[in-house]
Amino acid sequence: MFKGNKRQHISKETVGAIVKNASRKAEIKKNVHCHTLRHSFATHLIEDGYSVGEVQILLGHNSSETTMIYVHMANPKMINIRSPLDSL
Repeated sequence: MFKGNKRQHISKETVGAIVKNASRKAEIKKNVHCHTLRHSFATHLIEDGYSVGEVQILLGHNSSETTMIYVHMANPKMINIRSPLDSL
């Protein structure tokens, strides 16, 4: 996702700084961390109609109980709603 110099991996601290800087530039008032991206990804998958089992595999959770957190975080009104952009 983030390219380092000389094809080397970048540190997790650098990725954290990139995320913090991007959230500041976007004027996001909430405290944003790298893990926020993971939570957002999982929540959007659930809202897009993917099953808990599918999301569990993608996130590498051993237990579906852990993945169920995202079902509770998802906005019920958003589940299975398609963006008009998807039909372009």
